[in-house]
Amino acid sequence: MTSNPAAPKASASGTPGKQKQVWKKRTAAFSRWLHLYLSMLSFFVVLFFSVTGLTLNHADWFDGQQAESKRTGTMPAAWLNAPDTAKIKKLEIVELLRAKYGVRGSVSDFLMEDDQCSVSFKGPGYSADAFINRQDGTFKLTELRLGLVAVLNDLHKGRDSGTGWSWMIDISAVFLVLVSISGLAMLFFLKNKRVKGVLVAIVGGIVCYLIYALWVP
Repeated sequence: MTSNPAAPKASASGTPGKQKQVWKKRTAAFSRWLHLYLSMLSFFVVLFFSVTGLTLNHADWFDGQQAESKRTGTMPAAWLNAPDTAKIKKLEIVELLRAKYGVRGSVSDFLMEDDQCSVSFKGPGYSADAFINRQDGTFKLTELRLGLVAVLNDLHKGRDSGTGWSWMIDISAVFLVLVSISGLAMLFFLKNKRVKGVLVAIVGGIVCYLIYALWVP
């Protein structure tokens, strides 16, 4: 039996349309997946920066939480009186203050003067200053603790929190950008809400700008 040359051949014209639909479904599904799991992964980060944004804006609510302590002590005077200032026992001085007196934070200043050495430590919600007499090794140590809220506020700002926390802030920022973009991508696959959603986003941006333009000095 011979085939009829006049019979219509199977058309492949519908293939591109089907491929486009498959692409849309996969992109929408991936956007939902990405938005969902990034949102949950960064849940505590978003909560942390939201709460500390409020505490930063109303720091006066938490006044009176700071505690100051003053102590005295001694260390070997030889550590501070080497002929070559490059051989001053800076590491030993810092480690003694940490181990024996519980000083924490990173060293922000180490200054040598003719008769005195001063060492400053900084950390989130914390500072300590030691003033050491170079003649006899006696020193006065002052510590200032600003309370839990001040610690959280400094972490929010990345102040005196070290390289590790700085990376944490950068990674959190990237996560929040991806959460925002994936949420916007999801919106474009919702035909009934696409236009309204975009308009609401634009209105939100305009409101932020107007508040800045009208009320920010």
